[in-house]
Amino acid sequence: MTRPRPRFVPLARHRPGPRLVPRPGPRPGLRPGPRLAAALFVAALAAVLPVAGPARAEGTGPRAMVLREALLGWEAVGRVELADGSYCTGTLIATDTVLTAAHCLFDAARGHAAFDPAAIRFRAGLRAGEAVAVRGVTAAAVDPAFEPAAAVSPARIRHDMALLRLDAPIPAATAAPFTVAALPPGATEVAVVSFAAGRDAALSIERGCAVTGRAAGLFAFDCHVSFGSSGAPVFDLSGRRARIVSIISAGDPDAAVPAAYGMDLSASIAALKRVLAAARPPGPAAAATLSAAGETRAGGARFLTPPTP
Repeated sequence: MTRPRPRFVPLARHRPGPRLVPRPGPRPGLRPGPRLAAALFVAALAAVLPVAGPARAEGTGPRAMVLREALLGWEAVGRVELADGSYCTGTLIATDTVLTAAHCLFDAARGHAAFDPAAIRFRAGLRAGEAVAVRGVTAAAVDPAFEPAAAVSPARIRHDMALLRLDAPIPAATAAPFTVAALPPGATEVAVVSFAAGRDAALSIERGCAVTGRAAGLFAFDCHVSFGSSGAPVFDLSGRRARIVSIISAGDPDAAVPAAYGMDLSASIAALKRVLAAARPPGPAAAATLSAAGETRAGGARFLTPPTP
């Protein structure tokens, strides 16, 4: 069986390694002159994100959750598998709702056309190739300010969020959803749970990522991210249970110092939830056929819903 191909993290320069499954043809998200684009992007981001925070301890990095007990409590994080064989990371924030990155839902190889939601699969708590639950998708809501064809920039990262409605809820006893919250003002460390190239068969967790910058609705972290990490949840671990404070939108897996970027979800997630809730409930699974051509807008946001049965 062919291994799913990891989704390109915007502005990450790709240098294939022995553990990365090659992807034929042009890579979605890769633009001409990636080094120049990356330099311009970092300069723009530096203008709004002053570098701050503690240095990373040596030897830290993602740790694979290869044992079932290691996965306990993190089952709500899963792999969002797309129609072209690529994937992103997503997280349950309700029993029937997955949070991921908006850019994951558009195919750059087809002129940034939206993927058909009916062809998307969510595999929760994937470990050793086995998921605790697998669901299809019936609708997707995207931040209305997100422009899939735009160059990666601070503005694009700020709006790079989307919600997926599953075709059936995943019981909380199987995968308990996480709450979205604001990153506390004094927080200096976060954790990231993700899939990525070379570790796509099981979730990995990276604790102790430094918050290296925060301003204008954006965050910078020194987490290790790679192809497939887009949409990965960034957690605040200071409370009794982890809370999602951001998701990974962009990064550079080849940088000498790890660099990952995300947005402040707390100001926008409520509006995005309302848009998804306003979408007409899907009909029977056999009759629910979704199409990117069925894109509509409600309350200013884009979403895809099945046609009337």
